[in-house]
Amino acid sequence: MAKTAKKQTSEQQNFSADVARLLEIVAGALYTNHDVFLRELISNAADACGKLRFEAIQNPALTKGDPDFRIHVFKNTDDRTVGVFDNGIGMSAEELADHLGTIAKSGSRALMEQVKASKGGDALKLIGQFGVGFYAAYMVASHVRVISRKAGTKDTNVWESDGSTGFTVRPASAEESALLHGDRGTLITLSIKDEGAEFLIEEKLRQVIEHYSDHIDTPIYLAEPQFKEGQSAVNQASALWMRSKSEVTEEEYTAFYKHITFGFDEPLLTCHWRAEGMISFNALLFLPTMRPWDLYDPTRKNAVKLYVRRVFISDSIDGLMYPWLRFVRGAIDSEDLPLNISRESLQYNPVIGKIRSSVAKRVLGDLNKLSQNDEPAFLTFWAQFGAAMKEGLYDAAEHREDIFKICRFATTHEDGKSLASLDDYIARMKPDQNEIYYISGENVEALRRSPQLEGFKKHGLEVLLFTDTIDDFWLQQVPEFKGKVFKSVTKGAVDLKDESKKEEAPAPEKPSFCKS
Repeated sequence: MAKTAKKQTSEQQNFSADVARLLEIVAGALYTNHDVFLRELISNAADACGKLRFEAIQNPALTKGDPDFRIHVFKNTDDRTVGVFDNGIGMSAEELADHLGTIAKSGSRALMEQVKASKGGDALKLIGQFGVGFYAAYMVASHVRVISRKAGTKDTNVWESDGSTGFTVRPASAEESALLHGDRGTLITLSIKDEGAEFLIEEKLRQVIEHYSDHIDTPIYLAEPQFKEGQSAVNQASALWMRSKSEVTEEEYTAFYKHITFGFDEPLLTCHWRAEGMISFNALLFLPTMRPWDLYDPTRKNAVKLYVRRVFISDSIDGLMYPWLRFVRGAIDSEDLPLNISRESLQYNPVIGKIRSSVAKRVLGDLNKLSQNDEPAFLTFWAQFGAAMKEGLYDAAEHREDIFKICRFATTHEDGKSLASLDDYIARMKPDQNEIYYISGENVEALRRSPQLEGFKKHGLEVLLFTDTIDDFWLQQVPEFKGKVFKSVTKGAVDLKDESKKEEAPAPEKPSFCKS
């Protein structure tokens, strides 16, 4: 029976339909930026080291005899190959077939639809959002071989594919097993095509590593695994978020942002700080320029990575970020969370809730500063993420005041050429006006033409134009702002005559004096 199973893993297997289609898209969409393939493979290698670092907390035997994690990138000009090795957690035969033969995330079809809709223009921003970075290797490779041994096991297996006719998974030969130079890890070997020949030059490999992966906290060597002694790491191998802001350049921030988002846009806002007090943590968070395609997908979770004393824990801890900040990307490193607790239990730890609240307060404060110091940049943010931010008015009462500071609404004031804050609205209210008038609809232009606004325009009364679905929900929880009641111009009677009287009431006559 064991022989039968072994035979099955050695036979040619077909890619899932989504992978077969996706390979064509990845190779085509990323054709002009070959550097991306190395960034993706190094990122995967770093994740493998991070996973084993976490597992070794519970089971130290997994790293016995080889406790120092490392990544090696090397080339063989004679064989026209480039190799990427890591001594991370490794993969079993089943995991090789599952992770490299199928796409585990259900959004692969949505990805392809997005790429098609973008007509190639924004395709680069979509790659990587579905865990498909490994397939970028086929931009430069005609054949890929993956040799892997999972930590704590004795079996070494090989995954091979030309990227078009399917793949094979088989037991490794003794010679192939020896290439790992240890008891665990993964070695990816790429047979380089003519269009990827520049990666057979060591200086090119160094340039890509320094540009994209300098922040990786696992040392990266430009040498084969057996030649690690005496070698210096190409990268700084230090967690960027643990460094002082004064030590980090804008280029390093941008490179890290692109690494964690797999995108090609630049961050609109960078928040980097260390919190000290009742809880201590370091945070490096980014607000993207472009809205992710699945921002309003109910299954979308936050994508902020959680570390405990530089040990990667998870990038999907429920409760680490408020749902209305689900577009924020970055890393949080806590000193107060226990390392020996399961990831499932972490979400119930009270420290997580304190971090969430502290992070929200800081992000909202930085956004308020942005609105005051760089209005065009802030309005760019609000156009992309304003509707999501207003969800916080509904379910985060403790942050409602700070959220209101950054909320902007279309308005009938000055023909609606600019957005207004609620403080702006109140500052322009008529004397003794006690209501904040608003009207809800599908779009601003349709609302401007509403006949129900004619009376308000005639009497010079400003009306806010609500077009987001969430507006109808938060208004149920927030009936007033600074003592002024929200009032719909379409619900209930509005006595414009009274407002007119307030506006047009004549001033009292001054007494006249006659000369005697």
